[in-house]
Amino acid sequence: MSSAIIAAVGFADDHAITDYGAKADTTMLSTESIQQAIDACHAEGGGRVVIPAGKFKTGSLFLKSNVYLYLAPGAVLYGSKDKRDYKPVRPAFLSLRTWEPTIQLIYGENLCNSGICGKGTIDGQGEVFVKRKEKDEGLERPHLIRFVTSKSITVEDVTLRNSGCWMQHYLACDDLQLVNLRIYNRATKNNDALDLDGCHNVTVRGLICDSDDDAITLKSTSPRLCENISISNCVISSHCNAIKLGTETNGGFRNIVISDCVVKPSDVKESKIFGFLEGISGISIEMVDGGVLDGVVVSNIMIRGTRSPIFIRLGNRARAYAEGVPVEGVGVLRNVQISNVMALDAGEIGCSITGIPGHPVENVTLRNTTMEFAGNPERIMKEPEEKEANYPEATMFGVLPSYGFFVRHARNVKIEGVELRTKEFDPRPAMWFDDAEIVR
Repeated sequence: MSSAIIAAVGFADDHAITDYGAKADTTMLSTESIQQAIDACHAEGGGRVVIPAGKFKTGSLFLKSNVYLYLAPGAVLYGSKDKRDYKPVRPAFLSLRTWEPTIQLIYGENLCNSGICGKGTIDGQGEVFVKRKEKDEGLERPHLIRFVTSKSITVEDVTLRNSGCWMQHYLACDDLQLVNLRIYNRATKNNDALDLDGCHNVTVRGLICDSDDDAITLKSTSPRLCENISISNCVISSHCNAIKLGTETNGGFRNIVISDCVVKPSDVKESKIFGFLEGISGISIEMVDGGVLDGVVVSNIMIRGTRSPIFIRLGNRARAYAEGVPVEGVGVLRNVQISNVMALDAGEIGCSITGIPGHPVENVTLRNTTMEFAGNPERIMKEPEEKEANYPEATMFGVLPSYGFFVRHARNVKIEGVELRTKEFDPRPAMWFDDAEIVR
């Protein structure tokens, strides 16, 4: 347990769940016993609710302020496979994904000084929750962890596995620390590793992620921006996008730093539900639902695999986060710096930096970067359609007219010390510019 958490909880007594009747027996539910331990810990001023070594099964748990769920080494907390064991909750904070009650294994709303820690494991057993309709995340399939409008939250050292949809969703939370987590989420569809949604003042450090869907994802599913966020020292595997800002961007993103990360293919080759074995992108930066993106710094990233290492897109999908609240105007994407990136074994698509007519991407710097693409001697140089309102994805334009970077509708793009090459001869140029102001 970190010194930060010890300081937060002081010397309050531990509350072992076995003292409240929980059994290390996965044929029975320990939901009631664990919740009693949480409630008692909170009533006595806070501390740790301890899950000892052993295998326990539970339905929905509701964390309280000043309470830390601590999983001892050898502890495994399994989520129930029965949807009836999950209690639907409709948060007071309204966003794109909270208009209907959602289900989750561990839930917290309006909390302060709480979290999850320890060397144990939480396994949602999410493979039993089959996607049956669009946008059923949290409605028919449970999140593993969801915190809403909470502050001073720490999740540290635990192993998280097999959620019913997104592994972790932090919505409108402040002062988060997500540290040294081991995340494996390839049980069913929409298996993101981490979703930060309209959060402020966040440190993400030392995560090892392997996800079927997007891995580390920043979203803005309400007018609240994701702001003041540092992501560093992570090792990431994804069949989709390793690190992504988007797709939902109603508020936007400001003051985001991403550094010292490794993006690599998954070590488990035979399992793929969605995306591509090699992944779609290493870094995706997207603004398509209005909002403002201003100030993103990406540095010291090693990317191996992925179809397109870097994707930057300003579009105009204009999806509202609520009925009767239309998106007014195209968003803004500006002030992005990317440096010291090496991308090897990339696909043949190429990378892109694109806005739309009349709404350019602004002030993008690409510096000290080396990229190696597959190449294809039979590729034809054909400029793609605009696709202003399409879902943003690095593959959306198909194979680009340049093997390296396709830049369209952009202003003040600086390119310095960039090496682009292909493994196989490719007739396309390394770069293609259209309605683009380039500074070299």
